[in-house]
Amino acid sequence: MTTATDAAAAVAASADVAPGSDAQASDAQRRILNRLKRARGQLNAVIDAVESGSDCRTVVTQLSAVSSALDKAGFAIIATAMRDCLDDERPGAASDARVHRADRLTVDELEKLFLTLS
Repeated sequence: MTTATDAAAAVAASADVAPGSDAQASDAQRRILNRLKRARGQLNAVIDAVESGSDCRTVVTQLSAVSSALDKAGFAIIATAMRDCLDDERPGAASDARVHRADRLTVDELEKLFLTLS
């Protein structure tokens, strides 16, 4: 099972996939981490609301925000992995510029991951 930390590390490692992608990978990782931190804050709000006996509407609203933030982070992680796969398949891509890792996702695996979010 891939954790959020593993996914963020994979995003960071994608900087080694193609020349000139360091800034893109760093930006993608920053955006994903921001989304995950936002979700963590919203989850804390859900926990606080439940512990304080808040009304159902407040709890469900916060829970919906957590779910949405996690979905967006998941989509961003998968989109980054898909871009990495496409970069690997580019005609004329220098093989020494690509990183071949045992944990590289196949297109079928990416599709399954994507479908788990929908």
